[in-house]
Amino acid sequence: MPTSHSTQPDRLSTSVQYIKGIGPKRAEILAERGIRTVRDLLYYFPFDYIDLSTVEKIGNLRKQIDSGKWITIIGTVKTFDLIGRPPRQRFVVVLGDDTGIVQLVFFARVNYFKGAFTAGETLAVSGKVTGFKLQPQIVHPSIDRINASEDEADGQTGFLHTKGFVPKYGSSEELRDVHLNVKGLRRILRHAVDDYIDAVVEFLPQDIVQRNEFYELPKALSSIHFPATSEELAAARERLKFDELFALQLLLALRRKRIKVDLPGISFNIESKLARRLVDALPFKLTKAQIKVVNQIAEDMKSGRPMNRLLQGDVGSGKTIVALIAMLIAVDNGYQAAFMAPTEILAEQHYQSLVNFLKDLPVNLRLLTGGQRSKLREATLLDIRGGGAQVVVGTHALIQEGVTFARLGIVIIDEQHRFGVEQRVALKDKANDHSPHPDVLVMTATPIPRTLSMTLYGDLDVSIIDEMPANRQSIKTILKTDSQRSTMYRFVREQVQQGRQVYIVYPLIEVSEKLDLRAATEGYERLSGEVFGDLRVGLLHGRMPSNEKEQVMSDIKSGNIDILVATTVIEVGIDIPNATAMVIEHAERFGLSQLHQLRGRVGRGTEQSYCILMAPDWMNRVVRKIVRLPIMPDEQVEQLKSVRRLQTMLETTNGFKIAEIDLELRGPGDFFGTRQSGLPELHIANLVTDGEILSLARKEAFNLIDHDPHLRLPEHRPLRKNFEERMKSTLSLAEVG
Repeated sequence: MPTSHSTQPDRLSTSVQYIKGIGPKRAEILAERGIRTVRDLLYYFPFDYIDLSTVEKIGNLRKQIDSGKWITIIGTVKTFDLIGRPPRQRFVVVLGDDTGIVQLVFFARVNYFKGAFTAGETLAVSGKVTGFKLQPQIVHPSIDRINASEDEADGQTGFLHTKGFVPKYGSSEELRDVHLNVKGLRRILRHAVDDYIDAVVEFLPQDIVQRNEFYELPKALSSIHFPATSEELAAARERLKFDELFALQLLLALRRKRIKVDLPGISFNIESKLARRLVDALPFKLTKAQIKVVNQIAEDMKSGRPMNRLLQGDVGSGKTIVALIAMLIAVDNGYQAAFMAPTEILAEQHYQSLVNFLKDLPVNLRLLTGGQRSKLREATLLDIRGGGAQVVVGTHALIQEGVTFARLGIVIIDEQHRFGVEQRVALKDKANDHSPHPDVLVMTATPIPRTLSMTLYGDLDVSIIDEMPANRQSIKTILKTDSQRSTMYRFVREQVQQGRQVYIVYPLIEVSEKLDLRAATEGYERLSGEVFGDLRVGLLHGRMPSNEKEQVMSDIKSGNIDILVATTVIEVGIDIPNATAMVIEHAERFGLSQLHQLRGRVGRGTEQSYCILMAPDWMNRVVRKIVRLPIMPDEQVEQLKSVRRLQTMLETTNGFKIAEIDLELRGPGDFFGTRQSGLPELHIANLVTDGEILSLARKEAFNLIDHDPHLRLPEHRPLRKNFEERMKSTLSLAEVG
């Protein structure tokens, strides 16, 4: 039955200290984890469960060897010992029940496990069964201590700790200090559910609940903590994941509605003589994909509603020329265009590219960066305020105080993931107060997985350049290890002797005491002196003064540098067609999308190009054989991720496939700064795995806003109240693209 909206919602605002088993001291510790009210506690979801509903007997494990199935057993610790010598040392626990014994094997942090077990204790163990000399074993299993007497001591019915699906909650040393470990959290959650679940108000419209056969909210919250069956757990998860994603999509629907309906836009005449002259003068033909995207942008620009579009295109697909065509349409209509890039090097590269494209067109192009001389900067600011500067390329300097556009018509933001929402707002706000809302085009060469695109940029129209220029060569990617360094150096020299140029990229500028990485400055000194003393070697990194960086860029473009040693400052914006080899030192330390971006700096001419990934010798042995262990210490997990990244680089150059794997490895929170999106954190939904629920949430949210744009209908009042409470920190950005 649906929960009545007249149920007392204020009870959920009760302090957690009044829940049985907590009190003031524990409430203080819980508050540090963000748990202050009953509502907070009910939404403190288990991160996992011990499935004791189907426990396998140890005597049956031989049949499960190498089956790949995740098995749960319960047994008593018989013996444990440290076996062998480094580096093959391992810690082995012998677990037994009334049907047999099994070995639990740990290869890492073996000294930690010495004091972790007690003979005679009962463990619930989960993992995949492998065999050693025909004997079953579980390597690095998931382990939970259980004790049937604890259920009796708690006076709980339903076997809170030892039967069915047992919830696992995060705990810490602080919690243990006040006797609130995982079992303690289970107890207080049981009290919270029993005493307060009737105060939970259903906020979703009933037509959405019924159409999708969702659990009512009280049932979902009860079942997420204490599910009776796997089916019940799945249904509870589905409902609560939907709630999180539905709130995000409502926010995006409101943003889109405000931009597309409420804000005044510019109706551009898209018949631009300047754009036509540019296209006619190009030494190449636009690809079909570029033409398609230009038409999509032009339709937006003539509509009279503010354009809010995301342009995705892999490295080298030709996004800049598409953006320039859009800017020329604005200029032909008497408006100014702003083009913002995240770094001075990239801004200067874009400026030089536009200078070349616009050399025969009557367009006043200006550059604004933080490193400019004061007189030049003041003259540029005056030109922008007066409207004489028609196209302005710049960095964050474009959004600093004192910058005002006379008639801003379009904003282009390149490599948009490096900017926060507030910075994008600030650039749009640089328009004159009396001007209509400028069109916005954000661009990225980092392909965005579908689920992340629907979440971060779900309010934007999306254009994709999915075709590369016809003369582009595919890039050959090669793995070399430290013992093969002389071979790599020989290859670099051969490339230079053939008249080509080479990049060698390091992850740091200076030597770090914590990481054994070759720094760019140290590498430059060694390469320019010992290894390539007879060649012209240059150095480029972000801490160099602007004039020095400009000189290095000028030298590499003119061919006066054979080998450019650099940091990731060249990840974007460097376009040297004669560069045919990219060497990435300590490639295992780079993110996957970053590796892909760096690889895209070569292959921009007609010659065969190469990307050489340099890594430690041990990676050569395992890079093609990834063994997935279910539970591993953090350092092993990171090593496994490094191997997967390099393997992906060797297997594909498809940016979207690379982005999907990168999202899987890093998680949404780290994928180029979800924090910058202005969207709240997800607690139960997962953008890697919950694409279907996300699509459903998007469909329902956008339909709802179409029919009730302000959530004012009586049946939507509970939803509006819940939405405002859940999204209060981000509603102020609802108009932001």
